[in-house]
Amino acid sequence: MTDGRSTDGPAVAAPRDDEVDAELAPAKVNLALHVTGRRDDGYHLLDTLVVHGGAADRVAALRRPPAEIGAGEAATLSLAGPMATGLAAEADNLVLRAARLLAAEARRLGRAVAPVVLRLEKHLPIASGVGGGSSDAAATLRLLDRLWGLGLGRARLAELALPLGADVPMCVWGEPLRARGVGETIERLAPLPPFRLVLANPGVPVSTPSVFRALTRRDNPPLPDMPPRFADLDALVAWLAATRNDLEAAAISLAPEIATVLGRLRATPGCRLARMSGSGATCWGLFATTAAADFDAASTGWWTARSIVA
Repeated sequence: MTDGRSTDGPAVAAPRDDEVDAELAPAKVNLALHVTGRRDDGYHLLDTLVVHGGAADRVAALRRPPAEIGAGEAATLSLAGPMATGLAAEADNLVLRAARLLAAEARRLGRAVAPVVLRLEKHLPIASGVGGGSSDAAATLRLLDRLWGLGLGRARLAELALPLGADVPMCVWGEPLRARGVGETIERLAPLPPFRLVLANPGVPVSTPSVFRALTRRDNPPLPDMPPRFADLDALVAWLAATRNDLEAAAISLAPEIATVLGRLRATPGCRLARMSGSGATCWGLFATTAAADFDAASTGWWTARSIVA
């Protein structure tokens, strides 16, 4: 640890027998999300507190020779996992776009890189407000930076990542942070007091552009002043209670099931606060202990996951 902030970043996944290397792509959870304006080009300005962890996708480089990779391509991609249905390993997949972006940077630096065979194992639901695609792209950048020996590090990777989407630089860091603008202004935070999150998604995909179109106000105040470090969980919860997710009402108008999820979380004993993440439909409940996070997931049929944030 240095200056009170994590320097470890997201966990590296242990490679399996058929893999050269692998990287986890953890869920991105917005604990608070204020919409503060909109630029002339249509992009919305945000002020958000983000944590990462719990359920994760997995990006791996395989040992298979890259014979099937087309000339000039940086990588090829296969898909696996329970949430892979509906995805395609096509050129516009964010994993392949991230590989091409990093290969272009390597060429700019005069570094030769070998094409790689990648596998994306999907566990996070698609279009769910937890940044699955963005986290996959970020994991790809970290993995290939290591595999190709570029040594760019997370700060440079985050700079490179912005054209892939506003959430990708946040996911590159993979630690508690505050992001402003369209996601390009990132402030790394001191570790938060330990807590547990229960994530729940009713299985209803929500279109982010549709949620933004449904907003009735786009010029909300930014997040309140944040202390250099929260003294304890009570202090964090009190601060969060004075914040919002400005996309929540708009998302509920499109997917009323979100309100049902929030109601179930709030009614769970020990839940200190419950809110939607991102543009939905995944919601989170914040608990002090694992024992308190006794959410009855089996009876809902929803996608659920638990995570420890420390």
